[in-house]
Amino acid sequence: MSNIAVQLAESVRNAGASTVYGDPVEVDGQEMVPVALAWYGFGGGGGEMQSKNAVAPGAGDEAGGGGGGGVSIPIGAYIKRDGVLRFEPNVIALLAVATPFVGVLGWAVSRFIKVLKH
Repeated sequence: MSNIAVQLAESVRNAGASTVYGDPVEVDGQEMVPVALAWYGFGGGGGEMQSKNAVAPGAGDEAGGGGGGGVSIPIGAYIKRDGVLRFEPNVIALLAVATPFVGVLGWAVSRFIKVLKH
């Protein structure tokens, strides 16, 4: 049995800038390059277990498993207008990504204030 973690690593070896920058597209005469925030993770493991019913020493059962996942959030696009390239954010996606951070920051500040009062 081959190592599942090695197989997963091989499948994402070439992931890089192409995971966050899309191919250039032209919309209404304007060229744009979509940009996303992306991350992924994989894990796996395996091993042998000595069977209670083994007839030969070292005979056992093999077990293994693995998993992975990823997230991609569109945060904007580089748009070329009149020869000028600039980044235009996707405000809705940025707000969706920022909301949990703002909530945690608010909770941390309130805890800090409570500590200072006592």
